[in-house]
Amino acid sequence: MTVPCLLEAWSAHEAELLRYLRHRLRQPAEAEDVLHDLFLKAMRQRERFCAVNNPRAWLFEVARNIVIDNGRREDFSQPLPDNLVALDEAGGELAPVDQLSACLPRVLSELATEDREALECCDIDGMTQKAFAELKGLSLPAAKSRVQRARQRLRAQLLCACQVQLDEDGKVCCFVPRPPLG
Repeated sequence: MTVPCLLEAWSAHEAELLRYLRHRLRQPAEAEDVLHDLFLKAMRQRERFCAVNNPRAWLFEVARNIVIDNGRREDFSQPLPDNLVALDEAGGELAPVDQLSACLPRVLSELATEDREALECCDIDGMTQKAFAELKGLSLPAAKSRVQRARQRLRAQLLCACQVQLDEDGKVCCFVPRPPLG
């Protein structure tokens, strides 16, 4: 069942919506598909669509959300070129802060289990803090605080255990490497 107010709004704004979608999407041919999805979403509203104060604004907001959702689903990773060589393999030297990553496994193992777990889940494995909160039965603010405190303790442990020295700009200039536990 089509709703007359929807058909009226659609007729008035369809061309403008299509131009908007063609401009926003990577592949302009995709715009017709998104426009179709938008029409279906509007149709599902039925009589509720007639209660919308500004149908044009509603249509554009839903179109924008669909574009954003499609963008989130895309995989933006691209393979690295074969001729890309790591700096240390090419004879160049890594920055001291990058070399400091060699100390990380051992220092991480020396942290309290709670701190190590928070850092491994959120910073190393890429888990969101919200998911971490749910996993641990914490509120989101409590999980964020736990991760923040763990980061501070890791920093303090790195500075102490690896004897990190900072330059006048606060950047790592040198440190004493610690061999991994063996």
